[in-house]
Amino acid sequence: MQNNLQVKFIPLKPDHLNLLYKWLNLDHVAKWYGKGRNYQFYRNVEDHYLPRTRDICSTKAFIIYIDQNSIGYIQTYKITDYPDYNKHIQADNNSAGMDLFIGDENYLHRGLGPEIIKKFLNEVVFKIFDVEKCIIGPELANKAAIKAYQKAGFSYWKTVKIPDEAEPEYLMILKN
Repeated sequence: MQNNLQVKFIPLKPDHLNLLYKWLNLDHVAKWYGKGRNYQFYRNVEDHYLPRTRDICSTKAFIIYIDQNSIGYIQTYKITDYPDYNKHIQADNNSAGMDLFIGDENYLHRGLGPEIIKKFLNEVVFKIFDVEKCIIGPELANKAAIKAYQKAGFSYWKTVKIPDEAEPEYLMILKN
């Protein structure tokens, strides 16, 4: 990690919802993350993310910390736990998904993404789930994200149009 920064992933807690609300309403996050959801209302953030604070939720959600600063959100899930999504992307049983954003603007464009992603894959995704692959689906126009995912080891898999999403997902895959 650059400059010996300490990265930690703290499980999402109800106390984090105010922070998520703030981040999800920042232009640089809203442009790419959570499209189709109206996060301008705190209640919508609570409805969507509060279940992810419970152990029974299929999606394992975390706040990214660098040193002692909360800087973003990251989550993982077994893709087969979401059959409506999986019928479109057709991932096998050995696949997890991952999504993330950096909310704190002070940590944007500093080259931190690939190291955060690699650490999360090793410490969380491939430890929680018995899977061989991780899939991530940025929009094709999100060049910065695609570049970060490539540096973390992901490669292009396929492009898929998901109903109710404005833009196709540029699916990328990394094999453990």
